[in-house]
Amino acid sequence: MNLEQMLAELTSHGVENLRRAVEIGKWPDGKPVDAEQRGLCMQALIAWEQKNLPEEQRSGYMPSSACASSPKDEPAQVIKGLE
Repeated sequence: MNLEQMLAELTSHGVENLRRAVEIGKWPDGKPVDAEQRGLCMQALIAWEQKNLPEEQRSGYMPSSACASSPKDEPAQVIKGLE
């Protein structure tokens, strides 16, 4: 099974489990999440959010007006998802 297939089959419960694993460093059963697992969970969450959520609901979203140091006449950079 590849990443695209896994993301297509991911349920809202699965997304919450991944999010919780990244946030608190533990799986739902209490076992610790190692650094590699945490990184993979974060990558899966970002990819899933890119495909399923509007930009303002994604992890780490900051409206362009929230950053006082960014130039006002320069467009925001867009990070492309998995292709």
